[in-house]
Amino acid sequence: MTWNPESTDRAKESAEIEALDPVLKQALGDFKESVHAWSDAAYTQARTVRPAARANAWRMAASWSLAAMLIAGATSGGIYMHHERVVASQLAAQQAAEQQRQQAIALAKKQAQEEEEMLASVDTAVSREVPAAMEPLAQLSEESESR
Repeated sequence: MTWNPESTDRAKESAEIEALDPVLKQALGDFKESVHAWSDAAYTQARTVRPAARANAWRMAASWSLAAMLIAGATSGGIYMHHERVVASQLAAQQAAEQQRQQAIALAKKQAQEEEEMLASVDTAVSREVPAAMEPLAQLSEESESR
């Protein structure tokens, strides 16, 4: 028997097969049955469907987007914390400067008061009381100054 792809006449094939040796005929029959059994088993077995490459592309794009958002969030959080520290240090410097200014004002007032007291004590120590005989003259000078 020679196989010819152009020959499709099944009647001729079955006649040729019957002319073959019975052992070969049995072997070919068993092979045919095993091929049919394998084919039926392959078609009836449960198959898993692989996701399309397009779904993987969306998943990859979504994961990169999420990673970019996380990096941006972490970076902006760090920048915000640094900004808060800078603002807090500026506020502390302003408060320290205001406190020093108030201390300087209080010290200046205290020194001015001490100078006033010292001048008053010098004035009282230097001044003399008017003698009783000169008192009418002192009153006259006070009246003339008030006019």
